[in-house]
Amino acid sequence: MQITASTRSLWDFAFPAACLQIQELGFDKVEIWLNEEYDQLPPSRVAADPEGSAGLMREASRLTPNAIFLDSEVDIKTFKGIVKFAKLQRIVQITINSSPKGTPFNTEIDRLRERKAICHHEAIRMSILTKTGTLTEDPHTAVELCQSAKGLGITLDPSYYICGHTSAVNFDVVFDHVQHLHLRDTSPTELQVLAGLGDVDYNHIVQMLRQTGDQRTGYQRSLSVDLLPRTMEGEERLREMRKLRLLLTSL
Repeated sequence: MQITASTRSLWDFAFPAACLQIQELGFDKVEIWLNEEYDQLPPSRVAADPEGSAGLMREASRLTPNAIFLDSEVDIKTFKGIVKFAKLQRIVQITINSSPKGTPFNTEIDRLRERKAICHHEAIRMSILTKTGTLTEDPHTAVELCQSAKGLGITLDPSYYICGHTSAVNFDVVFDHVQHLHLRDTSPTELQVLAGLGDVDYNHIVQMLRQTGDQRTGYQRSLSVDLLPRTMEGEERLREMRKLRLLLTSL
């Protein structure tokens, strides 16, 4: 398993500074967060100049980019530009959000198949994030989407199956389709709490990944430390990222 950190954890840093800080925290891999509402690295800028954006990444640090989280809905032209950027970076994993809850199932399948075909052409995996308020807030629906759009995977964020429920949702059904993970600690009432104070069962997650991975090599993809914007700041945030890296490494 590969331990990585998302630049979303440092949402208020400029992109080069976020990469440098992640490197200084002891990570050697990074997940690139693309969000149009923040200045760090908007998807429109990346799509308009994939080569220049790739050069910015190379100049920022010695980190190896191994995943992209596209956290904004974009049109097909922009999506193709982001896939080109991923190919230039030799990134083989892109996560997107699923559509809002209530979207017709067939409409979502058509959208996912179109984007999956673009990724498949470039040998890039695409997965949908498990998140409250979207079609994937129900783990069984998330699996049905993967079964209907061949080759589609899941980026598991267990926080949304823990927080906001009277009892935690059993999401074991998704593990056969998990290609990537976003991790932080979470309580039933708060999406993000200090590591050790929440209910995320990291041991169970790692054991499930080992069972669903290749029998010889196990799960060989990424666990991403992903703190949410506008939560922790300053030294507390840096300590939390370091603590989570050490915790995941120990597992």
